[in-house]
Amino acid sequence: MADTADTAHGTAHGGGGAPTPAPRRPSWRHIGPGIVVAATGVGAGDLVATLVAGGKYGYTLLWAAVLGCLIKISLAEAAGRWHLATGRTLLDGWRSLGPWTTVYFTGYVAVWGFVYGAAAMSSTALPLAALFPGVMGLKWWAVLCGVGGLLFVWFNRYAVFEKVMTFLVGVMFLVTVYLAVRVAPNLGDLLPGLVPALPDGSLLYTLGLVGGVGGTITLAAYGYWVNAKGWRDTGWMRVMRLDNRVAYLTTGVFVVAMLIVGAELLHSSGIAIAKGDKGLVDLGGLLEEEYGAATAKLFLVGFFATSVTSLIGVWQGVSLLFADFVARLRERDGAPAGTGAPGPEAGAVPVERSAPFRAYLLWLTFPPMALLFLDQPFVLVVVYGVIGAFFMPFLALTLLWLLNSSRTPGEWRNGWFGNTVLGAAGVLFLVLCVQQVRDLPW
Repeated sequence: MADTADTAHGTAHGGGGAPTPAPRRPSWRHIGPGIVVAATGVGAGDLVATLVAGGKYGYTLLWAAVLGCLIKISLAEAAGRWHLATGRTLLDGWRSLGPWTTVYFTGYVAVWGFVYGAAAMSSTALPLAALFPGVMGLKWWAVLCGVGGLLFVWFNRYAVFEKVMTFLVGVMFLVTVYLAVRVAPNLGDLLPGLVPALPDGSLLYTLGLVGGVGGTITLAAYGYWVNAKGWRDTGWMRVMRLDNRVAYLTTGVFVVAMLIVGAELLHSSGIAIAKGDKGLVDLGGLLEEEYGAATAKLFLVGFFATSVTSLIGVWQGVSLLFADFVARLRERDGAPAGTGAPGPEAGAVPVERSAPFRAYLLWLTFPPMALLFLDQPFVLVVVYGVIGAFFMPFLALTLLWLLNSSRTPGEWRNGWFGNTVLGAAGVLFLVLCVQQVRDLPW
């Protein structure tokens, strides 16, 4: 890759005489990892949440959706900055905080991956079943999606993965913007929605909208994708920041477009859609009634692009995290901490070909298929809910800790603004965590 080759030259000398990486000039040709993390984080659940927000409150909560994107920019930037500033992976940083992080992450990747695998396969299957009715049952579409995602990630390295994800993001973007234009937004109502306001009884719903847009474990994978791109030192810091901001600005347009669709198509007519991913199939039916079969099918194509990016993004990104997790566990007592992330030049065997990476791919794909044909066990639902609820506060608060400690070079530690945003994000996610745990079927 061109980016990898660029890392081989261009250094400057600091005041102490030690070579320091020369800053690379930000360029559109470098953009990639941010698109990948943003596309992976925005799934069918975010589509539904944003549509329901528009359907229930019109444009009133537009500001909350935009704020959610800004928070994710800060979180992804913090993860990328840790990798570039320290030369260490996020798993290595977590491990330095104590063994409790290893215990939590072990439970998380085991239970979360098992349940999420089934959910991702089902979500990706829904638009296919709607596009090709009568071809086969939804569960078998889900199995096909899972196996297809496995084979794609298994046989491709990061460069191909990024190109495919970028193409799918383009499809998502064009479809959602077209739909927003098609439903003819009322700009006079849209602009006031950028002013923070809380309709009666909407506080927790609003917090969920702020915290839920693109907020998953894949935010933690951003630093790994940055390294896989070939960005491995502070010379790439400005490039990483441009990449991250462009990606989440694209996500912001995507989210605003879906809220417009909800406000104009659902709110104005008083129509409610089903909860969960099936609500998007309902929306497809409404679009067909209002705008014809072609528009409905186009929406289903965008729905599929949104779901499949989340599937293959998690299959690739969380498998990278797991491979690094296993590498940290294998370190011998007394050995130095890891000094870099898995990537193109990390040893003779590329991380995508390593046994831990592929083992987690198999874990995400085949065991969850049992859940497609069986009801989810009660205990598993509760454990999954608790572990999953704690991840975003865990990510925000550990990044806050790492980036204010001596583990991070002084130049790249958090300033007051970074601390304010990460601290606010941590509090927000803790509130959502408590609410999510309370809502579980105890």
